[in-house]
Amino acid sequence: MSAARLAAVDLGASSGRVAVAEVGPDRLALTEVYRFPNAPARREGRLVWDFDQLWGHVVAGLRAATATGPIDGVGLDTWGVDYGLLDARGRLLGDPACYRCDRTEDMPERVWGRLSAAGWGDEAAVRRRLYEVTGIQQQRFNTIYQVAEDDAAGRLVTAAQLLLLPCLIAERLTGVAVAEVTHASTTGLFDATRRAWADDVIAGLGLPRRLFGRVVEPGTVLGPVTPAVQVATGLGPATQVVAGATHDTAAAVVATPLGPEAAFIASGTWSLAGLELPAPVLSEASQAANFTNELGVDGTVRYLKNLTGLWLLSECQRAWGDAGLSLTLAELLAGAEWCARDVALVDADADEFLAPGDMPARLAHAVTRTGGKPPETPFETVRCVLDSLAAASARTIAGAEQLTGRTVERIQLVGGGSLNRGLCQATADATGRPVHAGPVEASLLGNALIQARALGALRGGLADLRDLVTRQYPSQVFLPHASA
Repeated sequence: MSAARLAAVDLGASSGRVAVAEVGPDRLALTEVYRFPNAPARREGRLVWDFDQLWGHVVAGLRAATATGPIDGVGLDTWGVDYGLLDARGRLLGDPACYRCDRTEDMPERVWGRLSAAGWGDEAAVRRRLYEVTGIQQQRFNTIYQVAEDDAAGRLVTAAQLLLLPCLIAERLTGVAVAEVTHASTTGLFDATRRAWADDVIAGLGLPRRLFGRVVEPGTVLGPVTPAVQVATGLGPATQVVAGATHDTAAAVVATPLGPEAAFIASGTWSLAGLELPAPVLSEASQAANFTNELGVDGTVRYLKNLTGLWLLSECQRAWGDAGLSLTLAELLAGAEWCARDVALVDADADEFLAPGDMPARLAHAVTRTGGKPPETPFETVRCVLDSLAAASARTIAGAEQLTGRTVERIQLVGGGSLNRGLCQATADATGRPVHAGPVEASLLGNALIQARALGALRGGLADLRDLVTRQYPSQVFLPHASA
């Protein structure tokens, strides 16, 4: 195949989109054909994702893609950790729970207790062994704690299969059920060294092994869409579905121009900051610093921290809008530029900012609690958010340097945050390093690049794929201010 026309489906926790990518050795063009808002719904006391609604948007997006011409391949990527449970007949047992649901608040301690009772030792020994196996950052919404809560609530009794969100959608497209490595590695139930399910963790928790199916590496061709999907979408019988880098950050990093001297920040609702490595870092110091080892394409590891991202800003905008204050993002950023740069900061990753709610009030309360002067205007609040996010990225990158022995000379900031000039400049100032911003559509591009290579339209390793990105999507450079 000399060139390919591909549908890339990228689902985020606040919005989703479908794009058509035209990809060949000297061609990388992306056209968005469908976009929709996404938000969890509260049902029976839980936050969940309306899967029928998500599926309807995927079908509509693929229909929009086929309206532009024949499609050779389809690939999906989504946020991590969330999943659906299927029964023995392949029927979904309820909508997938949202990671922001409070159902897992006490589950980490309960999981550690179960593993301790299974002979893993005291809590410290349990946490150490979990990290040595999975390499995953401790966060209460990790899949391991969600599955344990489902088990405690009796929801696993009739479940025959657990499919992570992108693989759940791929199964409905093709009838083929798999667990793709880049997504599975975020669960806390996956062996970071073996790139396989962590059977000792699963057994220690007494979870049914049947739930955890066949593992595939990114770039695996699953096959054609089903006849029913062909009718619903207009896709042809030759269209192949590819399990690419199904975790959105893994897809974004594929399209991030990196070398050993660069760190990455994938900036969106969440901010993922770190390094690309050839092997996981499973030391006690890495565990203490709460770094995560998520698996990437071509045997790589995304060594990073999962940080709160532009969720803070979008929640502030929503609160101001609800109060009748209509300010565009451009107006907010322009006003923030005029604010004093010695604004008080917050710990952007504190649990108090995880759930939806009145974010400006929560930010002001957090500043007051630490003795600082709380922001009084929306512009000061935006300044607080941008500088707090930049400070968190700077701490993370400095920690990654110390733990790996690498020296970071530049930062590649991709995703929606690369369009936020205030965030890019604040990050350059906080880190003292040049920030190369873009591409903004890194997840879609990485999604399409892995599809194209799997289907034969591209060849080579990550360096070759990134060279194509660099040629087609040059970055904008932000230099740190001398006074920062």
